[in-house]
Amino acid sequence: MIELNGISRIYARPNGEPVRALDDVSLRIDRGEFLAIVGASGSGKSTLMNVLGLLDRPDEGRYVLCGEDVAGLEVNDEARIRNKKIGFVFQSFHLLPRTTALENVELPLLYSDRESFDGLGRRALEAVGLADRMDHTPSELSGGQQQRVAIARALVNDPDLLLADEPTGNLDASSAREIMAIFQSLNAAGRTIVFVTHDADLAAHCGRVARIDDGRIVADERLATPRVVVEEAR
Repeated sequence: MIELNGISRIYARPNGEPVRALDDVSLRIDRGEFLAIVGASGSGKSTLMNVLGLLDRPDEGRYVLCGEDVAGLEVNDEARIRNKKIGFVFQSFHLLPRTTALENVELPLLYSDRESFDGLGRRALEAVGLADRMDHTPSELSGGQQQRVAIARALVNDPDLLLADEPTGNLDASSAREIMAIFQSLNAAGRTIVFVTHDADLAAHCGRVARIDDGRIVADERLATPRVVVEEAR
């Protein structure tokens, strides 16, 4: 589903040597995988996620997504692919404060070319266990519930790829377990997920862990028995 070949991202510095935030990264992600990208602050993990999500362009290398070379697309084509094929979940929930959970979830549909939106937002909220909170605004929801709304928003267009950048970073331990349980459930249903984190314990709940350091992938391991939190979260 995803092939990165020799991807580098280089940032110029006014008074110093350029910084290679990504340095010759090659990575293959198959459909249905649950991959954690683990690294310390400044290791390049968020830059890698931004490249995967077409939020940033590599300076070198080739990126193939679902059979299409996307590394050099025009801006409008990038936006089209992001809307159709990629869902994003961030550490900050990025919800509009004066709109309901349902309205927040339905926002990506405004940029979709679907003929009908009926029921899509409701089904996405039901999938994350918020059927009874659709008419609530963010201020009426807990942090964990707000992140569930953000996940539902990422799912509403039924993307091929779900990218999560430190999605439990603003949550307490109990809410973090609930969110991890949702991601595991989505993956069990066939969703491809890339989960960016600095937390090795969280990464252990994924099926595969790639470690990044100084812009390079330094380890890539498939886990025989990922930790399961679904039962805990219930």
